[in-house]
Amino acid sequence: MRRSDSDRVVNIIGAGEVGGEVLDLDNDADLEGKTALVRVDFNVPMNDAGEVTDDTRLRAALPTVEFLLEKGAKVALMAHFGRPKGKVVPEMSLKPVAEAFAKVLGAPVFFAENCGFHEKAHAFVNSRSAGDVILMENTRFEPGEEKNDPKLAADMAKLADIYVNDAFSAAHRAHASTEGVAQLLPAYAGKSMEKELSSLDA
Repeated sequence: MRRSDSDRVVNIIGAGEVGGEVLDLDNDADLEGKTALVRVDFNVPMNDAGEVTDDTRLRAALPTVEFLLEKGAKVALMAHFGRPKGKVVPEMSLKPVAEAFAKVLGAPVFFAENCGFHEKAHAFVNSRSAGDVILMENTRFEPGEEKNDPKLAADMAKLADIYVNDAFSAAHRAHASTEGVAQLLPAYAGKSMEKELSSLDA
């Protein structure tokens, strides 16, 4: 990644209520009973049967998810898959990914099927309890995702109390699920993100 891109990653993570500072999950976050909206990289390879063939990116999300659960949070994950270009493409649903991540996590993952990021999604997330893990549907099914639509970002922000970006590979993109929502919630770097940023500074 170019240096200009790495600077942008830092700016995106810290774009919320803290004026550009990258918040530290270990020291700055009060997570008990809170909902954490976590942007992850689950753009994983799949075979023709819809099965995940390499779970490396799923395992990379474990340190952040497990940390949040240990601190008493509810975790709502969001990710993109493929390039559906703002349309619902059933073959690009994250449902098989939810099933694969549940195996990696060793716990249920509740998939927000046919919920989008609007009122139905809010009701679904609110219906879950602290300690639950939810995977939202493909962010790129939303026409406003890649346009960084403010309304979509606002709807995403309504799902949670804090935002955690753990998708280093997508963080330089000015999308609703990366930059837009980070403007609206206290924004933190996830464990995988912290590791990547540390390697940039080395």
